[in-house]
Amino acid sequence: MFKTEIISPRKAAVIVGVAMLMIIICAGFAFGFAHSSLVIVGDAETTVSQLLGNLPLFRAEIFSWFLILVFDIIIAWAISIFMKQIDTHLALLGGWFRLSYSVILGVAISNLLLVSLLLSDPLYSAFAQTNQLTAQVTLYLNAFDCVWSLGLIVFGLHLLIIAYLILKSDFIPKFLGILLLIAALSYVLIHSMYLFLPQYETATQLIETILSLPMTAGELGFGLWLLIKGGKTAPKSN
Repeated sequence: MFKTEIISPRKAAVIVGVAMLMIIICAGFAFGFAHSSLVIVGDAETTVSQLLGNLPLFRAEIFSWFLILVFDIIIAWAISIFMKQIDTHLALLGGWFRLSYSVILGVAISNLLLVSLLLSDPLYSAFAQTNQLTAQVTLYLNAFDCVWSLGLIVFGLHLLIIAYLILKSDFIPKFLGILLLIAALSYVLIHSMYLFLPQYETATQLIETILSLPMTAGELGFGLWLLIKGGKTAPKSN
């Protein structure tokens, strides 16, 4: 992470851009399709039944989360290289925040692995309808949600630093910095509410729906800019 001279800003930009797009694809499958199809909010018994009947899909979801974790680690390294053109110390701090998020995401994924192990064990699956199994699966799924929310707060802090660096730069479009600033504040707000104000979950979901467009636009827009133009224009010298 510290030997940045061997990678040019252009190569770093392409690496970050490709990794961001891969995360969007993997997350679309893992959370947008598999997780939302298998986990029925508010219905633990149906969720267990869905998971037992679709274990290959659930394992594919876990593998997709693992790929996301790998791409996040790559981004933590490459984005610190690209952003050091603007501010070396803040770029490194932003990279460490992204890496910290990756560690927390890894902990969250471990809860899904425990669910998979529980449901794959013949001794447990034989008692699939028992309250004990349902309670254990629900606990680990809730733990995944809570730990991931904690991670997304840290991720929001990462985006906050990146947004500031973009706004400070003289070669990255300012509107991308504004969109990422909105995304950063949205992540911190939404997932702080999920964690610390669970009684307002309905309101939090509404806020998340409203802010999902600028959040997605900021990350996707920055990823595409990095892929197409990042590193082609050198920063102006003072």
